[in-house]
Amino acid sequence: MLKTMVGYSTNSDGFKQGLESMQMFESDIKDSKINFLFSSVNSNTKDVMAGIKSVSDAPTIGCTTSGKLIVPDGVISSEDGFSGVFSIMDSNLVVGVAAHESGKNARDIGRKVAIEAVENAKTTRAPAYFYMVASPKDEEDYLAGIEDIIGRVPFFGGSGADDTYEGKWKIFCNEKEFTDGVAVAFFYTDNEFVTELNGYYRETNNVGIITDSDNRVLNKIDNKKAIDVYKDWTSARDADISGLNLFNFSSLHPLGVKDITGNITLVRNLVKSNEDDSITVGNKIIEKTACTLLESTNDELIDACGEIVKEVNEKMYVDSSGYLMFHGASRVNSIGDRIDEVYKELLNETNGLPFMCIFTFGEYGYSNNSANYCGSSMLSLTGFGRN
Repeated sequence: MLKTMVGYSTNSDGFKQGLESMQMFESDIKDSKINFLFSSVNSNTKDVMAGIKSVSDAPTIGCTTSGKLIVPDGVISSEDGFSGVFSIMDSNLVVGVAAHESGKNARDIGRKVAIEAVENAKTTRAPAYFYMVASPKDEEDYLAGIEDIIGRVPFFGGSGADDTYEGKWKIFCNEKEFTDGVAVAFFYTDNEFVTELNGYYRETNNVGIITDSDNRVLNKIDNKKAIDVYKDWTSARDADISGLNLFNFSSLHPLGVKDITGNITLVRNLVKSNEDDSITVGNKIIEKTACTLLESTNDELIDACGEIVKEVNEKMYVDSSGYLMFHGASRVNSIGDRIDEVYKELLNETNGLPFMCIFTFGEYGYSNNSANYCGSSMLSLTGFGRN
């Protein structure tokens, strides 16, 4: 039977952070098949990893989180650093992990990590599910490379993040630690893993065609400067959308693009406005496709955290044993001091089961039989079936 457990620590010593997080599992430490590690950018993550490895031989994989974690005991944060571990225990579960730093061709690197993860699982088969963590760059290309090897296997996860979008995020996988690259965990299991990816934003009637873009830079909408169109759509003040101020402002006013089925609207949060009136966007944005202005309130952002747990539970055929949630960091910047209300939503809907909420700059998953996608300023929640 699959079981999940959560441990955490705010000890200022990195080794003790890792050790104390694992010691919360008590006698179940030895049964862990994988440890998801999420740490503060202020933690010495190599020491944290050493603390975990001192008591657990299971693969350990994860990233830094933006500012905090949420677990059943509450919101976990500390200026001296903190760490949280979400572990899966199941005697029948087989896991293979792999990681690579960035290089010239992200898609090729995606292929490499997929091949290595299969080999590390000591099999030749595609997994039932996989987890991906990457730097907030080239996520779509890493995903494409992975799917070149294993096909469209359901996935979940999120990007590394820091507290201020300064590029201080880290990714870690066993002995490897880096700022720019990708890591994966492949799961071979008969248990049910169910993921929902959603932004829960309302669509407005402001829609335009992307007429000029370059990967993650939006230059023009309807042949007009992107920042001018956005300002007109939102009635924003210049100060609201100047430089990195746009990152926080757009948390309630991001752009959305639909997949071809119409089953999912992928959120594209706006990272910053540039001197040439272009907009740096959190994910790839493609020319000759439509984008829609989305909107929300802080009340709705908070309520969405309970709603997504309900949706995952409704989709599961068996009872969940726990939940892992990747929450867009820009949304939290808007929610601010009301973060305890997010905690209450999660606590109420998870019914006493283990859960961990991480704050990321990118969220990964799928919805309603859609393809696998990378979004930003979204919620991605995975429930792990008990049987």
